[in-house]
Amino acid sequence: MDVLVNSIDVRDLLSSPDLLDSPSSPLSAPDLRLLITRLESHTLKIKSKVQSYLLSHHDDFFSLFSQSSDVVSRSEDLSGQVSELLNLISEHPIEAELSGIIKETVEKRSQVREKMELLELLGVVLELNDKLSVVKENVRIGRVIEAAEGVKELKTALGIRNGDSAAEVVEGEPVVYGLLRNEWTQCFDEIQDLLLKFIEKAVQFEQETNIVHVKYQLTVNDIKGVELYTVFKAMDVLGILDYGLAKVADLFTKYVTTPVIKCRSTPAFMEKIDQESGHILEAVLEMVPSADTESNGTDGETMYATIVQIIKFIYDSLCFKNGPWMRCFGRFTWPRMSELIISDFLSKVIPDDASKLAEFQKIRKLTSEFETNLKELMLIASSDIKDERLSKFADNVEVHFASRKKVEILAKARNLLLQSNFILSQEYVRPMGLNKEEIAEDFPNCIDLLFSSEKFKVSEAAIKLMELVHQTLKDVCLLPPTVGLEFYHAAKNALVLYEAVIPVKLERQLDSINQAAVLIHNDCLYLSEESLGLAFEYRPFFPSSVKELAVFIDLAPRFQLMAEEVLQRQIQLVIYNLKEAIDAADGFQNTHQMIQFESAKFSIEQVAFIVEKVRIIWEPLLLPDIYEKSMSMVLEAVFSRIAKDILMLDDMAAEETLQLQTLIHLLFENLSSLVESLLVVGGRGKPQEAQRDILNDFIPSLRKLRKLAELLDMPLKSITTAWESGELVEFNFTLSELEDFIRAIFTDSPLRKECLLRINNSNDWEKEYKRKYQAKSTSWT
Repeated sequence: MDVLVNSIDVRDLLSSPDLLDSPSSPLSAPDLRLLITRLESHTLKIKSKVQSYLLSHHDDFFSLFSQSSDVVSRSEDLSGQVSELLNLISEHPIEAELSGIIKETVEKRSQVREKMELLELLGVVLELNDKLSVVKENVRIGRVIEAAEGVKELKTALGIRNGDSAAEVVEGEPVVYGLLRNEWTQCFDEIQDLLLKFIEKAVQFEQETNIVHVKYQLTVNDIKGVELYTVFKAMDVLGILDYGLAKVADLFTKYVTTPVIKCRSTPAFMEKIDQESGHILEAVLEMVPSADTESNGTDGETMYATIVQIIKFIYDSLCFKNGPWMRCFGRFTWPRMSELIISDFLSKVIPDDASKLAEFQKIRKLTSEFETNLKELMLIASSDIKDERLSKFADNVEVHFASRKKVEILAKARNLLLQSNFILSQEYVRPMGLNKEEIAEDFPNCIDLLFSSEKFKVSEAAIKLMELVHQTLKDVCLLPPTVGLEFYHAAKNALVLYEAVIPVKLERQLDSINQAAVLIHNDCLYLSEESLGLAFEYRPFFPSSVKELAVFIDLAPRFQLMAEEVLQRQIQLVIYNLKEAIDAADGFQNTHQMIQFESAKFSIEQVAFIVEKVRIIWEPLLLPDIYEKSMSMVLEAVFSRIAKDILMLDDMAAEETLQLQTLIHLLFENLSSLVESLLVVGGRGKPQEAQRDILNDFIPSLRKLRKLAELLDMPLKSITTAWESGELVEFNFTLSELEDFIRAIFTDSPLRKECLLRINNSNDWEKEYKRKYQAKSTSWT
């Protein structure tokens, strides 16, 4: 059968090799006929092989066909039997009857189960209702412990959790449960109110006589003979002991322990006993007013002993030596009691002097023993470190001492800053002049700068503040590290207070030109240099732990910056006032008219008056170099503004130029003494020519304004020659300024045109001078 399986390749039937090489080439008619003949021959061979195969396997094919026929016959028989069974079932529907019986059985069982559950629920409800009735009866007859246990049991049975509302409806729950919960809530409220009434009857405070009564046989309404111990136990079962003891604890703190801590009373104890039964009926605690309000002394031994007696009375007579009950009472009393002891005793006996810290050890020992006694009486927990509040405070006495001293130091620094006076007497201001360093020896608050030999005036506040800082840092060198660190911070914060307090206190003075602002500037320079010196003076003697943290250098830049800000603010205020005075001259226009000339003259006099006033304030107080630079900035602003206004005039008559020249000479005449003093200050120890060069560097417009006064009556040719020689450029005149100046003074003429052309052709002087001036300014800066 392989011939049937293998495929026939048509190319094998062709004899031409070209056809084999090129399968896509077309076949000719002879080739096609040859192909058909060979295919027919091949087909006959295949048929012969198939026939011989079938004959050789005849028995196998016969057996296969017989088995197939048997299978078909059996399938037809089975199909007939199934049809007969279906017909039989359809005539008698038994499955429907069985289905109905099963369904009915399920329903009956469900009904029985529901009725059983209802019966069980009814039984539970009746049982709970009976228990509620028993609880109510126990409450009515005063069996409070049994009633409390019943309420607790019912709470669990009804599924009431702490914090949940008893009236809350649970989805899918029987309504009767909600009713039972409401009944339970009423029972709980009823027994709670009853127990609280018993507590009110048991512990009574007589404020007039300062007596506390603790009664053990209690009567409320018609319920008699209930013992106090029973009431406490019932409250403990219900979980409301905290609620019951809260008011009692508050009253004990208010009327018993507080007077003892404040040394106003001492306790007296007494018990009343039934003679027939021998039982204690009542315990009495009487607070007797103390005749000696200082009975505590300095160690608190009497106070601690008295409080222990009171706590023992509570432990024996009120809490019946029950540890959990006593702890509950302590949770309400101990926080307030410890706060009172700390505030009214321990904090007041903290030593004021570091040398007395060792004496505090006795108080620390008594405090520790006091807390140990309270632990034995179970007022505070033995295992809870948080309850050792007094011991912690006493152990940290060094920290508390340091904190108190830190507050005192800062308060002292703040007070001296607020009470400081920044007004100087005229005896100091007026005679200072140029020899102020010699005269300063006779006046208070004149100090030497730490890194300079110069003297200058500072405020009394700054001197006292530094004295306080020095004294505090001296203490740091002698104190323990913990205390010393706090003192170090106090000293540093005291210096920072100056920065915070003074600008606010003297805000109005800083917005005007006065001595106070200059004194603040001096104070800041003084504090800056002193801050730099503190590290060198004290840091080597600090405790090692303080030495690692102590830093003072960060304060110096702050005060330096503050000094610069205050000074610049003063300079800008002065310049602003001077500009307002110059504005009154209306740009120095039309000064050949008498009214305009008088107005400009008055403006010049106002400028001189303001500058002289500033000199009177600044010169005695500022350091010479600072005074020189500050006053030079002011004069530069004045001279540059006046020169600018005159050079901006577009037309000047001959008489007007003379009047302008007069005004400039008047200005220099009024300011001559000031300029001369700047020459002395800025060029001390230098030749006169060098002094003038330094002054010209500080006030470039001074030379320009002087030269401008000369130009106002110079011939045109002379002006041109001065420009060509570079002289005017050296006086800071620009090409455009000179051209406008010539056009404003001289009328249009061939000579003016020629001179302007010559000036334009020789403007290289201006460029060269600017280059040299910029290099000189950079070197000076």
